[in-house]
Amino acid sequence: MPRPELLNILIIDDDKSMRHMLRLVLEREHYRISEAENAEKALEMINKEVFDAILCDIRMPGTDGLSFLALPQIRSSDIIIIMMSAYGSLDTAIECMKRGAYDYISKPFKPDEVLLTLKKAEERLRLERENHRLKQKIQQHDQISPPGQIIHVSETMKKLLDQVERLANSEAPVLITGETGTGKELVAQALHHQSPRRQQPFLALNCSAISSGLLESELFGHLRGSFTGADRNHQGLFAAANGGTLFLDEIAELPLDLQPKLLRVLQEKEVRPVGATKSQPINTRVIAATGVDLKDLVNKQLFREDLYYRLAVVDLNIPPLRERPEDIAVISQFFLREINARQGLPPTTLSDEDIRQLQSYTWPGNVRELQNFIEKTVIFSRPGEIRLCQLPEERRERLRCDEGLSLKNTISRIEKEYIERALLKTGGNRTQAAKLLEISLRSLMYKIKEYELG
Repeated sequence: MPRPELLNILIIDDDKSMRHMLRLVLEREHYRISEAENAEKALEMINKEVFDAILCDIRMPGTDGLSFLALPQIRSSDIIIIMMSAYGSLDTAIECMKRGAYDYISKPFKPDEVLLTLKKAEERLRLERENHRLKQKIQQHDQISPPGQIIHVSETMKKLLDQVERLANSEAPVLITGETGTGKELVAQALHHQSPRRQQPFLALNCSAISSGLLESELFGHLRGSFTGADRNHQGLFAAANGGTLFLDEIAELPLDLQPKLLRVLQEKEVRPVGATKSQPINTRVIAATGVDLKDLVNKQLFREDLYYRLAVVDLNIPPLRERPEDIAVISQFFLREINARQGLPPTTLSDEDIRQLQSYTWPGNVRELQNFIEKTVIFSRPGEIRLCQLPEERRERLRCDEGLSLKNTISRIEKEYIERALLKTGGNRTQAAKLLEISLRSLMYKIKEYELG
């Protein structure tokens, strides 16, 4: 039988036989039971011991059950209280709930009724504790990674963030460019959170994630009946972000027929929902982002030139990770702390050799790829330890070029690599790993010690 959540229970009843019956029933279910014949005795016990729940009779000599509920010591506690009475009515039950009782049971009752009520109370307590735990995790995560925080030590990123700080108070549209995974939305968040609009909404839309037929409605809204399936009015993102910031990612994917409509919104500062005859004023700052060369698309007539210049009043380019390798160390350590905290794992750090390996790779997916790699590394490492998993093939090819033509070094590297892969595949089971490698367990143990893989 699992341990009850409401382990320590106090029974308050002037009827000795009732207390005895409840004790027998509840102790069989592994609850710890204490008894009090009146409210005064119960208060003395509560001052000396912590109780999870109280089963309290309503009609008692001296302080009755309803008066007991109203006592300051009881009202300020988080003890779950279940009231009992043979003279109860619906009004009595309602009054008990108003005064803070969790539930009410009418006497005479079957033992299963009491147990069921306690189990329901335990489920509520479990949910409250889980909710509290999740809130704490969210708070920890927010402390670790507040909105708009960009981890860096490189001079190039310092210059970029200096620009962000200067632009924060501006109302001008900003175009953020950079390769995939460099953190374009994070820079947009930094712009918003440093601006006077920080208390207003920050909404983001990936223009490539929504079909062209729905994108107009998503941006500008629509009225009921304006097209098939429009069964209610819909507020567009421009109106929803009024007073705040709208981030349009992958702006190059915006259909050509929508581009003049977006241009008009930016110029006129007003938006007209689909199906409406009148426009409504808006005060929404637009930040756009793209990973492609918009000027090239303009030359190919795939993007409107006038919209390009309206969006790119200020152009911020985020350098790829390979151009700022000094940031790899601090970003990796940051992700490692964040992932460990989120998963409730003990803190770990990366060694100098780990950092050297990470910096030797070009990270074509940039910060996003690095984050995914660190998370994978945590999954395949023992709690409290960190062991780098194999980096992608591209990094290994680069290291092969750097190693020259040493056959000994090449054989050692391949041998170590295959042993690591076998250990990963078997979850660290060395006997199974030896079978996969078709060597003896003794040879594997020797190699593990030689390559410091244990």
